[in-house]
Amino acid sequence: MSLELKNVSKRVAGITHVKDTSLTLQTGHFNVLLGETGSGKTSLIKLMAGLDSLASGQIILNGKDVSRLSAQKRNISLVHQFFVNYPHMSVFDNIASPLKVAGVAKSEIEGRVEEAANLLKLNPYLNRKPHELSGGQQQRTALARAIVKESDAVFLDEPLANLDYKLREELRDQLPELFAGRGAVVVYATSEPEEALLLGGQTALMTDGNVVQFGPTAEIYRKPKDLDAAKVFSNPPINVAPVTKQGDTIILSGAVSWTVSGPAAGLTDGPYMLAIRPNHVMPVASPDHSVKLSGRVLVTELSGSESSAHFDMDGHSWVSLAPGVHPYFVGEVHDFYLDPNHCFFFAPDGGLAA
Repeated sequence: MSLELKNVSKRVAGITHVKDTSLTLQTGHFNVLLGETGSGKTSLIKLMAGLDSLASGQIILNGKDVSRLSAQKRNISLVHQFFVNYPHMSVFDNIASPLKVAGVAKSEIEGRVEEAANLLKLNPYLNRKPHELSGGQQQRTALARAIVKESDAVFLDEPLANLDYKLREELRDQLPELFAGRGAVVVYATSEPEEALLLGGQTALMTDGNVVQFGPTAEIYRKPKDLDAAKVFSNPPINVAPVTKQGDTIILSGAVSWTVSGPAAGLTDGPYMLAIRPNHVMPVASPDHSVKLSGRVLVTELSGSESSAHFDMDGHSWVSLAPGVHPYFVGEVHDFYLDPNHCFFFAPDGGLAA
Protein backbone atom coordinates (compact mmCIF):
# COMPACT_ATOMS: atom_id res chain seq x y z
CA MET A 1 0.00 0.00 0.00
CA SER A 2 1.29 3.46 -0.84
CA LEU A 3 0.06 7.01 -1.33
CA GLU A 4 1.87 8.91 -4.06
CA LEU A 5 1.64 12.64 -4.69
CA LYS A 6 2.75 13.69 -8.17
CA ASN A 7 3.35 17.42 -8.54
CA VAL A 8 0.25 18.34 -6.54
CA SER A 9 -0.59 21.93 -5.71
CA LYS A 10 -3.46 23.90 -4.23
CA ARG A 11 -4.59 27.45 -4.92
CA VAL A 12 -7.44 29.43 -3.41
CA ALA A 13 -8.51 32.73 -5.01
CA GLY A 14 -5.19 32.92 -6.83
CA ILE A 15 -3.14 32.33 -3.65
CA THR A 16 -0.97 29.22 -3.52
CA HIS A 17 -1.55 27.21 -0.32
CA VAL A 18 0.45 24.12 -1.36
CA LYS A 19 3.33 24.49 -3.80
CA ASP A 20 4.32 21.81 -6.33
CA THR A 21 4.80 18.71 -4.14
CA SER A 22 5.83 15.14 -4.96
CA LEU A 23 5.99 12.52 -2.20
CA THR A 24 5.61 8.76 -1.85
CA LEU A 25 4.21 7.71 1.53
CA GLN A 26 4.38 4.05 2.56
CA THR A 27 2.79 1.74 5.11
CA GLY A 28 4.67 0.20 8.04
CA HIS A 29 5.55 3.47 9.78
CA PHE A 30 4.19 6.95 10.47
CA ASN A 31 4.53 9.57 7.75
CA VAL A 32 4.81 12.85 9.65
CA LEU A 33 4.09 16.34 8.30
CA LEU A 34 6.05 18.74 10.51
CA GLY A 35 5.70 22.49 10.33
CA GLU A 36 4.45 25.57 12.13
CA THR A 37 0.81 26.64 12.07
CA GLY A 38 0.12 27.98 8.58
CA SER A 39 2.90 25.99 6.94
CA GLY A 40 0.45 24.01 4.76
CA LYS A 41 0.09 20.74 6.69
CA THR A 42 -3.71 20.80 6.90
CA SER A 43 -4.02 22.01 3.31
CA LEU A 44 -1.92 19.08 2.12
CA ILE A 45 -3.96 16.61 4.20
CA LYS A 46 -7.20 17.99 2.73
CA LEU A 47 -5.82 17.38 -0.76
CA MET A 48 -4.78 13.82 0.10
CA ALA A 49 -8.16 13.12 1.72
CA GLY A 50 -10.18 14.54 -1.18
CA LEU A 51 -11.70 17.38 0.83
CA ASP A 52 -10.16 20.05 -1.43
CA SER A 53 -9.57 20.10 -5.17
CA LEU A 54 -6.15 19.94 -6.78
CA ALA A 55 -4.90 22.88 -8.80
CA SER A 56 -2.49 20.49 -10.53
CA GLY A 57 -1.00 17.02 -10.20
CA GLN A 58 -2.19 13.54 -9.30
CA ILE A 59 -2.83 11.48 -6.16
CA ILE A 60 -2.31 7.73 -6.50
CA LEU A 61 -3.65 5.54 -3.67
CA ASN A 62 -2.73 1.86 -3.80
CA GLY A 63 -2.04 2.12 -7.53
CA LYS A 64 -5.33 3.88 -8.32
CA ASP A 65 -5.65 7.50 -9.43
CA VAL A 66 -8.03 9.07 -6.90
CA SER A 67 -7.29 12.69 -7.85
CA ARG A 68 -10.87 13.46 -8.89
CA LEU A 69 -12.66 11.28 -6.35
CA SER A 70 -14.49 12.83 -3.40
CA ALA A 71 -13.51 11.95 0.16
CA GLN A 72 -16.57 9.70 0.39
CA LYS A 73 -15.36 7.61 -2.55
CA ARG A 74 -11.85 7.13 -1.14
CA ASN A 75 -11.33 4.50 1.53
CA ILE A 76 -9.78 6.94 4.01
CA SER A 77 -10.20 8.06 7.63
CA LEU A 78 -9.54 11.52 9.05
CA VAL A 79 -9.06 12.49 12.70
CA HIS A 80 -8.90 16.22 13.52
CA GLN A 81 -7.44 17.99 16.54
CA PHE A 82 -11.02 18.81 17.54
CA PHE A 83 -13.21 16.08 19.01
CA VAL A 84 -15.44 15.36 16.00
CA ASN A 85 -18.12 12.87 17.09
CA TYR A 86 -21.86 12.64 16.44
CA PRO A 87 -23.39 14.18 19.60
CA HIS A 88 -26.73 12.32 19.35
CA MET A 89 -25.08 8.88 19.00
CA SER A 90 -23.64 6.59 21.65
CA VAL A 91 -19.92 5.83 21.64
CA PHE A 92 -20.73 2.42 20.12
CA ASP A 93 -22.70 3.99 17.27
CA ASN A 94 -20.05 6.65 16.70
CA ILE A 95 -17.40 3.98 16.26
CA ALA A 96 -19.71 1.79 14.15
CA SER A 97 -20.94 4.62 11.88
CA PRO A 98 -18.57 4.04 8.90
CA LEU A 99 -19.35 0.32 8.96
CA LYS A 100 -23.11 0.94 8.92
CA VAL A 101 -22.72 3.31 5.98
CA ALA A 102 -20.73 0.62 4.17
CA GLY A 103 -23.47 -1.95 4.79
CA VAL A 104 -21.39 -4.28 6.95
CA ALA A 105 -23.34 -7.07 8.65
CA LYS A 106 -24.48 -6.36 12.22
CA SER A 107 -22.59 -9.34 13.68
CA GLU A 108 -19.35 -8.18 12.06
CA ILE A 109 -19.92 -4.61 13.22
CA GLU A 110 -20.21 -5.73 16.83
CA GLY A 111 -16.96 -7.69 16.66
CA ARG A 112 -14.98 -4.92 15.01
CA VAL A 113 -16.31 -2.23 17.36
CA GLU A 114 -15.47 -4.39 20.36
CA GLU A 115 -11.92 -4.91 19.08
CA ALA A 116 -11.38 -1.18 18.52
CA ALA A 117 -12.93 -0.31 21.88
CA ASN A 118 -10.62 -2.80 23.60
CA LEU A 119 -7.57 -1.25 21.96
CA LEU A 120 -8.57 2.24 23.10
CA LYS A 121 -9.97 1.29 26.52
CA LEU A 122 -13.48 2.47 25.65
CA ASN A 123 -15.53 -0.60 26.61
CA PRO A 124 -16.97 0.95 29.82
CA TYR A 125 -18.24 3.96 27.83
CA LEU A 126 -19.87 2.36 24.77
CA ASN A 127 -23.40 3.34 25.88
CA ARG A 128 -22.50 6.93 26.74
CA LYS A 129 -22.95 10.01 24.57
CA PRO A 130 -19.91 12.15 23.62
CA HIS A 131 -20.88 14.96 26.02
CA GLU A 132 -20.53 12.48 28.89
CA LEU A 133 -16.89 11.79 28.02
CA SER A 134 -13.64 13.56 28.84
CA GLY A 135 -11.65 15.16 26.03
CA GLY A 136 -9.27 12.22 25.95
CA GLN A 137 -12.13 9.72 25.74
CA GLN A 138 -13.75 11.70 22.92
CA GLN A 139 -10.53 11.67 20.93
CA ARG A 140 -10.13 7.94 21.61
CA THR A 141 -13.61 7.49 20.15
CA ALA A 142 -12.57 9.33 16.98
CA LEU A 143 -9.42 7.19 16.75
CA ALA A 144 -11.46 4.01 17.24
CA ARG A 145 -13.73 5.06 14.37
CA ALA A 146 -10.66 5.51 12.17
CA ILE A 147 -9.31 2.08 13.15
CA VAL A 148 -12.56 0.16 12.77
CA LYS A 149 -13.05 1.36 9.19
CA GLU A 150 -9.89 -0.47 8.02
CA SER A 151 -9.04 2.37 5.64
CA ASP A 152 -6.37 2.43 2.96
CA ALA A 153 -5.12 5.74 4.39
CA VAL A 154 -5.53 7.40 7.80
CA PHE A 155 -4.93 11.13 8.23
CA LEU A 156 -4.30 12.42 11.75
CA ASP A 157 -4.31 16.22 11.75
CA GLU A 158 -2.69 17.25 15.06
CA PRO A 159 -5.00 14.80 16.89
CA LEU A 160 -3.45 15.39 20.32
CA ALA A 161 -3.19 19.18 20.23
CA ASN A 162 -6.24 19.83 22.43
CA LEU A 163 -5.44 17.24 25.10
CA ASP A 164 -3.64 17.91 28.36
CA TYR A 165 0.02 16.95 28.66
CA LYS A 166 -0.46 13.61 30.39
CA LEU A 167 -3.13 12.42 27.96
CA ARG A 168 -1.05 13.60 25.02
CA GLU A 169 1.93 11.55 26.20
CA GLU A 170 -0.19 8.48 26.83
CA LEU A 171 -1.93 8.51 23.45
CA ARG A 172 1.25 9.40 21.57
CA ASP A 173 2.94 6.32 22.98
CA GLN A 174 -0.02 4.17 21.93
CA LEU A 175 -0.51 5.47 18.39
CA PRO A 176 2.21 3.45 16.60
CA GLU A 177 0.93 0.26 18.24
CA LEU A 178 -2.69 1.08 17.34
CA PHE A 179 -1.93 1.30 13.63
CA ALA A 180 0.83 -1.33 13.41
CA GLY A 181 0.09 -4.15 11.01
CA ARG A 182 -3.15 -2.63 9.68
CA GLY A 183 -1.80 -2.02 6.19
CA ALA A 184 -2.91 1.62 6.06
CA VAL A 185 -0.79 4.57 5.01
CA VAL A 186 -0.75 6.71 8.18
CA VAL A 187 -0.11 10.46 7.83
CA TYR A 188 0.32 12.48 11.03
CA ALA A 189 0.50 16.29 11.08
CA THR A 190 2.20 18.06 13.98
CA SER A 191 3.86 21.37 14.82
CA GLU A 192 6.07 19.77 17.49
CA PRO A 193 9.54 18.49 16.49
CA GLU A 194 9.68 16.35 19.64
CA GLU A 195 6.50 14.57 18.57
CA ALA A 196 7.95 13.82 15.14
CA LEU A 197 11.07 12.32 16.75
CA LEU A 198 9.01 10.19 19.13
CA LEU A 199 6.86 8.83 16.30
CA GLY A 200 9.87 8.12 14.08
CA GLY A 201 9.16 6.86 10.58
CA GLN A 202 9.47 9.37 7.72
CA THR A 203 9.01 13.12 8.07
CA ALA A 204 8.22 15.85 5.56
CA LEU A 205 9.34 19.28 6.77
CA MET A 206 6.92 22.00 5.63
CA THR A 207 7.15 25.76 5.46
CA ASP A 208 5.11 28.27 3.45
CA GLY A 209 3.20 25.51 1.62
CA ASN A 210 6.38 23.79 0.52
CA VAL A 211 7.99 20.48 1.52
CA VAL A 212 11.61 21.49 2.08
CA GLN A 213 12.91 18.01 3.03
CA PHE A 214 11.57 14.48 3.29
CA GLY A 215 13.21 11.35 4.65
CA PRO A 216 13.80 9.19 7.74
CA THR A 217 12.93 11.36 10.74
CA ALA A 218 16.13 10.85 12.74
CA GLU A 219 18.28 11.34 9.64
CA ILE A 220 16.82 14.70 8.63
CA TYR A 221 16.98 15.86 12.24
CA ARG A 222 20.72 15.13 12.29
CA LYS A 223 21.35 16.50 8.80
CA PRO A 224 18.92 19.18 7.60
CA LYS A 225 19.67 19.90 3.96
CA ASP A 226 19.35 23.68 4.30
CA LEU A 227 18.66 26.43 6.80
CA ASP A 228 14.89 26.37 6.18
CA ALA A 229 14.79 22.66 7.10
CA ALA A 230 16.88 23.28 10.23
CA LYS A 231 14.48 26.02 11.33
CA VAL A 232 11.43 23.76 10.93
CA PHE A 233 13.01 20.97 12.97
CA SER A 234 13.77 23.01 16.10
CA ASN A 235 11.63 24.12 19.02
CA PRO A 236 12.53 26.55 20.58
CA PRO A 237 13.75 28.21 17.36
CA ILE A 238 17.24 27.29 16.24
CA ASN A 239 19.93 29.87 17.01
CA VAL A 240 21.38 31.53 13.91
CA ALA A 241 24.26 33.98 13.40
CA PRO A 242 26.76 34.81 10.64
CA VAL A 243 30.31 33.49 11.10
CA THR A 244 33.55 33.55 9.18
CA LYS A 245 36.02 30.72 8.73
CA GLN A 246 39.65 31.78 8.63
CA GLY A 247 42.18 28.97 8.48
CA ASP A 248 41.42 26.67 11.38
CA THR A 249 39.30 29.26 13.23
CA ILE A 250 35.59 30.03 13.31
CA ILE A 251 34.85 33.65 14.21
CA LEU A 252 31.36 34.26 15.57
CA SER A 253 32.03 37.83 16.68
CA GLY A 254 35.03 39.89 17.62
CA ALA A 255 35.09 38.30 21.08
CA VAL A 256 33.98 34.76 20.23
CA SER A 257 36.04 32.31 18.20
CA TRP A 258 37.23 28.72 18.40
CA THR A 259 39.42 26.22 16.64
CA VAL A 260 37.38 24.27 14.13
CA SER A 261 37.36 20.47 14.00
CA GLY A 262 35.36 17.66 12.40
CA PRO A 263 33.61 18.11 9.03
CA ALA A 264 33.68 21.91 9.35
CA ALA A 265 37.50 21.81 9.22
CA GLY A 266 37.23 21.05 5.50
CA LEU A 267 35.24 24.18 4.70
CA THR A 268 36.88 26.77 2.49
CA ASP A 269 37.58 30.12 4.11
CA GLY A 270 34.77 32.62 3.93
CA PRO A 271 31.35 33.59 5.33
CA TYR A 272 28.78 31.08 6.55
CA MET A 273 25.59 31.04 8.57
CA LEU A 274 25.97 29.11 11.82
CA ALA A 275 22.96 27.37 13.37
CA ILE A 276 22.80 25.51 16.67
CA ARG A 277 19.79 24.14 18.54
CA PRO A 278 19.01 25.70 21.96
CA ASN A 279 19.68 22.44 23.84
CA HIS A 280 23.34 22.73 22.80
CA VAL A 281 23.69 26.19 24.38
CA MET A 282 24.08 25.80 28.16
CA PRO A 283 24.28 28.26 31.08
CA VAL A 284 27.28 26.39 32.55
CA ALA A 285 30.57 25.29 31.03
CA SER A 286 31.49 21.64 30.48
CA PRO A 287 34.07 19.76 28.40
CA ASP A 288 31.53 19.72 25.53
CA HIS A 289 30.01 23.16 26.05
CA SER A 290 33.27 25.04 25.92
CA VAL A 291 32.76 28.12 23.73
CA LYS A 292 31.82 31.04 25.94
CA LEU A 293 29.16 33.56 24.86
CA SER A 294 27.68 36.51 26.69
CA GLY A 295 24.22 37.92 26.25
CA ARG A 296 21.64 40.12 27.92
CA VAL A 297 18.70 38.03 29.16
CA LEU A 298 15.42 39.08 27.52
CA VAL A 299 12.90 36.42 28.64
CA THR A 300 13.11 33.41 30.94
CA GLU A 301 10.85 30.36 31.23
CA LEU A 302 10.87 27.56 33.79
CA SER A 303 8.92 24.35 33.15
CA GLY A 304 10.06 22.55 36.30
CA SER A 305 12.37 20.15 34.49
CA GLU A 306 13.93 22.67 32.09
CA SER A 307 15.02 26.29 32.09
CA SER A 308 15.09 28.44 28.99
CA ALA A 309 16.55 31.89 28.51
CA HIS A 310 16.15 34.13 25.47
CA PHE A 311 19.14 36.44 25.27
CA ASP A 312 20.54 39.11 22.99
CA MET A 313 24.01 38.41 21.66
CA ASP A 314 25.39 41.23 19.54
CA GLY A 315 21.97 41.92 18.04
CA HIS A 316 21.04 38.26 17.52
CA SER A 317 18.25 36.78 19.62
CA TRP A 318 19.36 33.35 20.88
CA VAL A 319 17.85 30.75 23.19
CA SER A 320 19.40 28.41 25.76
CA LEU A 321 17.40 25.34 26.82
CA ALA A 322 18.93 23.49 29.77
CA PRO A 323 17.76 20.71 32.08
CA GLY A 324 17.14 21.68 35.69
CA VAL A 325 16.54 25.03 37.36
CA HIS A 326 18.93 27.90 36.55
CA PRO A 327 18.83 31.42 38.01
CA TYR A 328 18.34 34.09 35.33
CA PHE A 329 17.50 37.74 35.79
CA VAL A 330 15.90 39.68 32.96
CA GLY A 331 18.09 42.56 31.85
CA GLU A 332 21.32 41.12 33.26
CA VAL A 333 24.24 39.86 31.18
CA HIS A 334 24.72 36.11 31.56
CA ASP A 335 27.39 33.74 30.26
CA PHE A 336 26.37 30.81 28.05
CA TYR A 337 28.42 28.03 26.48
CA LEU A 338 27.85 26.36 23.14
CA ASP A 339 28.95 22.91 21.98
CA PRO A 340 30.94 23.44 18.75
CA ASN A 341 30.41 19.79 17.79
CA HIS A 342 26.69 20.44 17.26
CA CYS A 343 26.99 23.48 15.01
CA PHE A 344 25.59 23.43 11.48
CA PHE A 345 27.23 25.61 8.86
CA PHE A 346 25.20 26.80 5.90
CA ALA A 347 26.53 28.40 2.74
CA PRO A 348 25.34 31.87 1.66
CA ASP A 349 22.73 30.20 -0.60
CA GLY A 350 21.28 28.41 2.46
CA GLY A 351 22.48 24.90 1.61
CA LEU A 352 24.18 22.75 4.25
CA ALA A 353 27.98 23.13 4.07
CA ALA A 354 28.96 21.07 7.14
